[in-house]
Amino acid sequence: MLRLAPAITLVMLLGPIVAGLLGTLGPAFGYLPVLGANTVSLDPWRELLSHSGFSSALALTIVSGFGATVISLALCIALCATSAGSRGFERLQRALPPLLSTPHVAIAIGFAFLIAPSGFFARAFSPWATGWDRPPGFATVNDVYGLSLIAGLVLKETAYLALMTIAATGQVAMRASMDAAAALGYSPSRAFIAVVAPRIYAQIRLPVYAALAYSLSNVEMALILGPGNPPTLAVLAARWFAGYDLAQYFPAAAAATLQFAVVLTGVGVWRLMEIPVGAIHRRWVMRGRRRGFMEPALAATAGLGKLSVTLAFASIAILALWSLAFRWRFPDFLPETWSLAIWAQHLGSVARLAGVTALIATVSTLIALTLTLACLENEQRRAVRVGRGALWALYIPLLVPQIAFLFGVQTLLVRLGFDGSMGAVIWAHLIFVLPYVFLSLADPYRALDPRFARSAAALGASPSRIFFTVKLPMLLKSLGVSAAIGFSVSVALYLPTLFTGAGRVSTLTTEAVTLSSGGDRRVIAVYAFIQAALPLVVYAAALVAPAILYRNRRGLR
Repeated sequence: MLRLAPAITLVMLLGPIVAGLLGTLGPAFGYLPVLGANTVSLDPWRELLSHSGFSSALALTIVSGFGATVISLALCIALCATSAGSRGFERLQRALPPLLSTPHVAIAIGFAFLIAPSGFFARAFSPWATGWDRPPGFATVNDVYGLSLIAGLVLKETAYLALMTIAATGQVAMRASMDAAAALGYSPSRAFIAVVAPRIYAQIRLPVYAALAYSLSNVEMALILGPGNPPTLAVLAARWFAGYDLAQYFPAAAAATLQFAVVLTGVGVWRLMEIPVGAIHRRWVMRGRRRGFMEPALAATAGLGKLSVTLAFASIAILALWSLAFRWRFPDFLPETWSLAIWAQHLGSVARLAGVTALIATVSTLIALTLTLACLENEQRRAVRVGRGALWALYIPLLVPQIAFLFGVQTLLVRLGFDGSMGAVIWAHLIFVLPYVFLSLADPYRALDPRFARSAAALGASPSRIFFTVKLPMLLKSLGVSAAIGFSVSVALYLPTLFTGAGRVSTLTTEAVTLSSGGDRRVIAVYAFIQAALPLVVYAAALVAPAILYRNRRGLR
């Protein structure tokens, strides 16, 4: 049965994406027999291109996607370069996982509460510094230039890329390389940029592509922070798909197909730009300068990176603050009256949605863990060497825009009579949970010392007994962390729930996004805070469980 695990995993990953892309491509060219469209046509593309906000939506998509990725990568490199080899590097490593586990929607809502015209920052400086006794009339959220959207994406993607960079440092002998550069007179930050960063980038190239793909095609953060008219291309497609006019499915499918082309082209352009950037870096290294403006520039950029991390934590904290506020008038710095009334009023609804969210996340994560462990155990028993192609296959669900294939998946589910069911939502979540679980568990599993298994085998243990009584107990912490990552990914998913749930399956994420479009901030804060707290609780349990279970075994704690 283990031999079937890789094939089953690939089918689970790639099958829905291929079917979904084909299911979206047909309507994009006017072919959708279920609606009576039986001929191929370019009318959907004509309608898309003639839409009044199309060019602005496309430009906003490209600018916000590339802008957020470039800024996030720059902040990530500066943070790691200025803290590498110091205690700050360890503090950064401990601070980032909670941010990574916090859903995008919770970060976006909290950030909006911070920077809104009536937000926390405006209150902090009013009226004593600004003179405002009422919120200013200019837009700091949903601005037409997408600046708030870029900033929100940077908060989340900086933490993600920095954590990927820190994980990659163990594969490039960072300490030895920096010591060698220091012996030649390089400062620590310059040594990191000169000899460590190029090798690390080769390790994190695919995560960077995934961050770029998400920034170009995200819907939930664009709904909360991005401009409303015109929106980004992905939001435009999502609105048309969600509309009651079935004729809008055709331009929506064209927009979704174009979104896929934008992401594919964007990744290709990024890959081409790596060539001249690499050449410039090599020329700079060959000049051999030991000191210069780079050190203060890196320090300033790292300061912005620390500000980004701080703002991300503040975005979570402001959710708790608003959820406890009963009366909070502008420009008061803190609420005039505190109360648990909003919690009591919405406790039943929040508990129900939290239960549904946790159930979907738990089941999809357990299935992902089972498939991952089966693949990794098969890999070891058969001495299979995994190539680069397998890694690319894992990243395909992270690189293909969700909006580009989920409509096709929904169409397939309708034909099968499976749409709107809990099973359909779990299946859709599994597509995105599985890559993260596999990627987080693969390295610890492969790094496990094989001598433990050999010793057990020498004592007569079967391969299955070795797996359950030796390997799994030793990997408990890694299993817990992988499960926490998968759980947080599932909790954060918006579009997969929206499309496959068909409005009949709601989660904390779909409800929070719906409420964010307009409503009581206190109510929004309650839903968003619980959404942020669920993954954090699971992550904390994953860290605490090994310490409790193995409190008498120092090596396993």
